[in-house]
Amino acid sequence: MPVPGERDPGLQPERTRLAWRRTTLASTVVAVLAGKAGLAGGASGGVLAAGVVCCVGWAGVLVVAQRRIRGLAGGGEPERLSLRYAVGVVVCVLVTVGGGAGVVLG
Repeated sequence: MPVPGERDPGLQPERTRLAWRRTTLASTVVAVLAGKAGLAGGASGGVLAAGVVCCVGWAGVLVVAQRRIRGLAGGGEPERLSLRYAVGVVVCVLVTVGGGAGVVLG
């Protein structure tokens, strides 16, 4: 019988880990497709710069996601995602998408 006030996370940490993995995978796909599009169409300076921006955004998403996955893997109650990391991952996702769009449109 659960003790009042005790948290029973169930499968929530596992679902959250899987969501972070999907986010990382989607970001990786954007970076790879942007790289492929940039190499296939001839790489101008703008396309190369957009590709670098895309890769930097991808690396940021990867760093935050790995930190969260490690935090969720430990036993007990996981720490909350700080506002700093939440804003950071949103910015990195937007940078990745913007860099990918710059490669495709450039």
